[in-house]
Amino acid sequence: MIVLRRIDNSCNMARFYALSIERSLFGESILIRRWGRIGTHGQRREDWYRASDDAAAALGRLVGRKVRRGYLLVGGAAPALTASR
Repeated sequence: MIVLRRIDNSCNMARFYALSIERSLFGESILIRRWGRIGTHGQRREDWYRASDDAAAALGRLVGRKVRRGYLLVGGAAPALTASR
């Protein structure tokens, strides 16, 4: 799971964006996105892909987009995903 946060106290902003890829019972890959205000459950969206490579590419694009908008990675597991973008 990749977790990003954007906190800006000057405009009372405290957001999170979490991404993960899971396998369905049918062998498809599911890109799961959760986002919202820190401290809430937020919203959830699932995008289904037939190939795991397609899901991984979509995840990389989303992480890159969020980092460009000012989100920071939480933890140290995923910086390699944004280094190639």
